[in-house]
Amino acid sequence: MTVWSVIGAGVAGLAVASELVARGASVQMYDPGGPPGPHGCSWWAGGMLAPWCEYENTEEPVLRLGQTAIDWWSSRTQVHRRGTLVVANPRDLPDLRRFARRTEGFSETTRDEITELEPDLHGFANGLYFGDEAHLDPRQALRDLARQLRDHGVTFHQRMAPTQLHNAIDCRGLHAREYLHDLRGVKGEMLVIRCPDVTLTRPVRLLHPRMPLYIVPRGDGVYMLGATMIESEDSGRITARSMLELLSAAYALNPAFGEAEVLEIGVDLRPAFPDNLPRIRRLGRTIYANGLYRHGYLLAPALAQGVADLALDNKHSEMVDEDRA
Repeated sequence: MTVWSVIGAGVAGLAVASELVARGASVQMYDPGGPPGPHGCSWWAGGMLAPWCEYENTEEPVLRLGQTAIDWWSSRTQVHRRGTLVVANPRDLPDLRRFARRTEGFSETTRDEITELEPDLHGFANGLYFGDEAHLDPRQALRDLARQLRDHGVTFHQRMAPTQLHNAIDCRGLHAREYLHDLRGVKGEMLVIRCPDVTLTRPVRLLHPRMPLYIVPRGDGVYMLGATMIESEDSGRITARSMLELLSAAYALNPAFGEAEVLEIGVDLRPAFPDNLPRIRRLGRTIYANGLYRHGYLLAPALAQGVADLALDNKHSEMVDEDRA
């Protein structure tokens, strides 16, 4: 039997391996960083499965392909199907209207409806509720995929992949830029905070002219705040401005966030192609799957399905870059 070697154990690599195994393929994995952890960009994601919201500033394939992600992930890890709530301060209502014009799949909400959905949100008279969206815990999702793969006999090699592998699938993000020359890094900064005095049960997006914020509940009073999108490849530290704006936006949602404990600060680079859409390329004996940008968990299932189609059936999905493959 042909053995496929998946290089990179982030969300792209694990999703590709999971899809291959689901179709009966034999798989082994290579990642010098070992099991999923802070060394990988996927560790710092928000985990929002929000294709309708993301359509506000992205291309149509994200909306269409992203809608398959909720069911794909639900068969592999815990997914919370509680929708997404989008709100804005009164002075920023033009931004809310603009968001509504650029998206679909929502219902408009009044102050009472917002309070019914999230009693701990205060001062928001208008919002948009995207009821079909969902979210997951990215770290648990990575661990679940890795465990399931091991249960199906997949071997994880904590080292660099051999240079002359046959049937290799490279999912290394920016580490593959030696071969994917049009790949760039986009800086993202996020915080994990604990605030037991606030209870939110679904992702909430606060629209703001300078930096829109999203906050995702992790349970037990823990929240992920994110995230900046900076055209920079400096992944060293969070900037003071970003820290202030993230925390200020959280405070605007509920002043109790002013007493929150900062548990973690995350900074990493998202791999992206010029149009911010993922690509599958076959160069020599290696298939490259990359460029998930800010849509890692949303588009990883579609990317994995496209890779499996190409690897197992030589079927070219729309993500296959014909001009370069």
